[in-house]
Amino acid sequence: MPNRVKRHIFFALFLALQGLFFGHEAGAQGRVIHITWSDEARKTIKEERIESQLSFLADSLCDGRATGSIGNVEASAWIARRFRTLGLKEIGGSYFHSFIADNGAVARNVIGFMPGSTKHNRERYVIVAANYDSYGKLDGRMFPGADSNASGVVGMLEIAGTFRRMQEMTRTYSKSFIFVALDAKRLSLGGARALWSMIEDGELKDPVSGETITKEKIALMVNLDQIGSSLSPLHSGRPDYLIALCGSNPGFFNILADCNTRYDVNLDLSSDYYGSKDFTRMFYSRVSDQKIFLENGVDAVMFTSGITMNNNKPGDLPSTLNIPVLKKRIFLIFEWLEKI
Repeated sequence: MPNRVKRHIFFALFLALQGLFFGHEAGAQGRVIHITWSDEARKTIKEERIESQLSFLADSLCDGRATGSIGNVEASAWIARRFRTLGLKEIGGSYFHSFIADNGAVARNVIGFMPGSTKHNRERYVIVAANYDSYGKLDGRMFPGADSNASGVVGMLEIAGTFRRMQEMTRTYSKSFIFVALDAKRLSLGGARALWSMIEDGELKDPVSGETITKEKIALMVNLDQIGSSLSPLHSGRPDYLIALCGSNPGFFNILADCNTRYDVNLDLSSDYYGSKDFTRMFYSRVSDQKIFLENGVDAVMFTSGITMNNNKPGDLPSTLNIPVLKKRIFLIFEWLEKI
């Protein structure tokens, strides 16, 4: 018997025994197992790894990650290597999907696929995306883009890794995940437009079934855009916060709030942009990558920690981010993705 199978059987027996011995104290056997999955997910997300990945993307080697630059290519290659390490599948034989950006440069999205692990209802797809481009160098000064948007990319990678860990531990999912590092956000949302063109043209195919992933099969697009800072809190004295813009789908936020309480994350949550209807509408519908999907009738949720005085400046450094809070945000978004 292969070692992996043995490990899975052992873990399943371990969970069953936990339920037998401790089910009464917790109130229900299912609740004990539920806590066990959650604890393992929380342990899978490592602050040290978050920090090291942020440091790489914000390093001079990536040189600000401007679309079409050598530093941008370095960043995209690194993301593809991380996808491979996490066991994500290529789409169309490659992680890289190139297009021409508005400035004439060759840009490329990086796409990795994680199939659902149940036989039923697997043709339901959730896109989890984060743009990885920044401004590169302007007037000789590098714009490292740690919060904008290395934080979103690292969050996406940690979520993918946590789902992979759950699958290794026999956790099953009825939906498949498409993880996308988008290029050229700063050039008219070029990466999101190119991804949508793939969907429209029938080029986005499930690498397991071979079936075309059509618009109707996409349940949700999730955009992680600047999730690393604590410098613009919702309320004074609460650096541990998160904004989730869900549009006309309050059910998504209700599930998030439930996960926030159930798993003792206790972030300060908001479903609007600092109480402003106009800014909420602008950030949700106009200025980030989910805009393209909303325009085409696909539900979308945007997660952010808001704009700070460091964003889109040379001072957007990893040292300005709150790593423990970023870990909590990533964990909460993961648990929410499990439940939707």
